[in-house]
Amino acid sequence: MVDLDQLVSEAKQSFSSTSDAVALEEVKAKYLGKSGLLTEMLKGLGKLDPDSRKTEGAKINAAKSAIEGALQERRQQLADDLLQARLSQEAIDVSLPGRGRGVGSLHPVMRTWERVEEIFHSLGFEVAQGPEIENDWYNFTALNSPENHPARSMQDTFYVEGHDSKDQSLLLRTHTSPMQIRFASNAVKTHLNNYGNLDDMPDIRVIAPGRTYRVDSDATHSPMFHQVEGLWIGKDVSFAALKGVYTHFLKSFFENKELNLRFRPSYFPFTEPSAEIDVAFPSGKLAGRWLEISGSGQVHPTVVRNMGLDPEHYIGFAFGSGLERLTMLRYGVDDLRLFFENDTRFLSQFPA
Repeated sequence: MVDLDQLVSEAKQSFSSTSDAVALEEVKAKYLGKSGLLTEMLKGLGKLDPDSRKTEGAKINAAKSAIEGALQERRQQLADDLLQARLSQEAIDVSLPGRGRGVGSLHPVMRTWERVEEIFHSLGFEVAQGPEIENDWYNFTALNSPENHPARSMQDTFYVEGHDSKDQSLLLRTHTSPMQIRFASNAVKTHLNNYGNLDDMPDIRVIAPGRTYRVDSDATHSPMFHQVEGLWIGKDVSFAALKGVYTHFLKSFFENKELNLRFRPSYFPFTEPSAEIDVAFPSGKLAGRWLEISGSGQVHPTVVRNMGLDPEHYIGFAFGSGLERLTMLRYGVDDLRLFFENDTRFLSQFPA
């Protein structure tokens, strides 16, 4: 029989002489592999008588345990040595001065968003948020754009598979105008539940900023963009109120009391009459040019009715503005795509 003590000693010496894990596994095979020395010894026990088999088997198993222990110890030692080597290479000199961290700031579009909310809040408008995945009723039909209406082609969008609980088709909203219906109808229901009638219902004044989606992509259009929708509904809300509110908003937003505004006749399915709002700056590179900045109009009677109100007694106006458009004019940005490229060289021009 092989001297097991000598074999264990030899195995330990072989393990300790290896320089890496690969070499260690190769040496392991000599002793513990399928054709290793100890494996062959265990196979040979079948040739011995029962008593000898029991005695020799115990000795071989003890030697195997000793060799496996030495193997595991060497594995751990090599792993520790490798870790120490890596730590030494990646050591940080804590005596060096720290690296400065850049100070971030709000995205320019988000700065505009907050500024718009602040101005309209000062005018008594609430701020509402709604779902970006809308159903057909809120996005089109309730806003006087029934199925196959020509105006729908102006707002081609992304559709979502499936339907909602009312079997309405789903889509990514093309504007934040659905919040007109959602917010106003909820206000009407709440007032009716509390008072039983609409006799003393207060005016509904709300803006709805948020992300919107359309199938457009060029220097002035993006498949995803931001919009703010405004609504004021009451028993005595005139078109003059629209002009006053929006004139105050633009002059406050651009911090320029000399701005010129004009309301140009237009068409929107959810307002009648409708108007585009143009602005002209008195100075700067945009001076002397009329720039379209918003769509607006008196809320269409059908839309008022879909809010749960009687258009014979309630009247109001709505408007919609692109936040990117406002941002581009405020900061002199010529290409809408710059807002979505996340180039820090561009964004760093708008410090907090």
